[in-house]
Amino acid sequence: MKLAFNHSEKAMGLIQEICATIDQENGRAFLVGGLVRDQVMSQLGLITNHNLSSVRDFDIEAYQINAERLRSVLAKFGRVDAVGEAFTVYKLALGRGMERIELDISLPRRESKTGQGHRGFTVTGDPDMTTLEAAKRRDFTINAIMCNPITGEVLDPYHGIDDLKARTLRVVDPTTFVEDSLRVLRAMQFAARFEFTVAEETKALCRTIDLTDLPCERIWGEIEKLLLRAKKPSIGWQIGLEMGVIDKLFPELKTLVGCPQEKDWHPEGDVWIHTLQAMDEAVQLISKLPKAQQTTVMLGVLCHDLGKPSTTKEIDGRIRSLAHEEAGVAPTEKMLDRLNIHNIDSYHVRDQVIALVANHLKPGQFYKQQNMITDGAFRRLARKCEMQLLYLVAKADSLGRHALDAPKPNADAQEWFLERVLALGVEKSAPEAILLGRHLLELGLNPGRQIGEITRAVYELQLDGKVTNLVEAIDAAQDLITKKVQ
Repeated sequence: MKLAFNHSEKAMGLIQEICATIDQENGRAFLVGGLVRDQVMSQLGLITNHNLSSVRDFDIEAYQINAERLRSVLAKFGRVDAVGEAFTVYKLALGRGMERIELDISLPRRESKTGQGHRGFTVTGDPDMTTLEAAKRRDFTINAIMCNPITGEVLDPYHGIDDLKARTLRVVDPTTFVEDSLRVLRAMQFAARFEFTVAEETKALCRTIDLTDLPCERIWGEIEKLLLRAKKPSIGWQIGLEMGVIDKLFPELKTLVGCPQEKDWHPEGDVWIHTLQAMDEAVQLISKLPKAQQTTVMLGVLCHDLGKPSTTKEIDGRIRSLAHEEAGVAPTEKMLDRLNIHNIDSYHVRDQVIALVANHLKPGQFYKQQNMITDGAFRRLARKCEMQLLYLVAKADSLGRHALDAPKPNADAQEWFLERVLALGVEKSAPEAILLGRHLLELGLNPGRQIGEITRAVYELQLDGKVTNLVEAIDAAQDLITKKVQ
């Protein structure tokens, strides 16, 4: 098989020129990593919407040339930055704007296990390694494919192309695979992103690996990819369950497995199945949101029913989970702590996720009581969470109830809710207070507790629509002042 990279001629021309120069020094250079895998998948027709031409990062592995000579070769093309100590990666950035490409060029690495955990390795560059030896350290066969960028020739020493065709994840070498526990989570996110199965022997191997050495940032790095880059994140979570990841890292999610639901409302099955379906629905709803808000919605859907296991009971012959929204707050906080989720891009992801979990039933409740729900109720709810995100979480919750023998679910309640939210202009936040402390100071009030009491009371009137401008706000404040004086 030969690959025909569909990147710009200028970018590929530079890469080919660099590799040809390495060849002239009696070395050999290959493109490696995810780019090669994705190009193979594209040519096999396994991915059709992945814009490979937009990729600007390339990984090159250089053989039969020592580090000093390699750096000298690269310096002919631009400024070379070195990263790492014992094992050096040379970074080279070429071009500008849309034509800019960034190259990571390294020697094949030899790793030896010297301690516990994912950091317990001594890594050195060894230019004399064979491609077979170098590829052996890769995690999965689909990531062990190399390509000569000059000829397009593919090197596939561990039959990764066969596994791509079979849509299967398989470890390259069981002995080296277990040395890095992060690879278990990579199996989850790769399976979800590519909609692959995981070979049974690979699942069995993953179940034997201790995950307690993984820091939260490494765990989140893989979970984030699973949530945001997969069309069906449910695939990754289900495989995580089968590989023991949920038991080891996410006990709050494990409690959802087997937690029953009333069939009339949830014909799809238990809370675990519902959560997986809801996540797949949520992915389809978030594409136009900024990354931080996408993350918030996906985490909100992941955690929205964590309160059900502790509240689920049979009452009058029906399965009910009364007050599970509030009960879900504590396990959600534990999940977010484990992932070390706080702010992302200055957006309060943690606070919003907790608020979404605590209020995810509100759109449906408002819909059922629509003849009694006031505008003030919407405005007050908007003080607790971002309403457009609440709409998305609630919609995913409603749609994530598939069953072959049941009517297709709808989101009528959520669409009604969003319509009211947009009409009131509270999709992102509650209205700003019209009356401020400075207005009361201008009326002659002295600084003190009374300032806060009056501004809060007038704001409540504003939320109810009884105060709509500054004149009305000041009049309302003066009435309150007069009553207090009397």
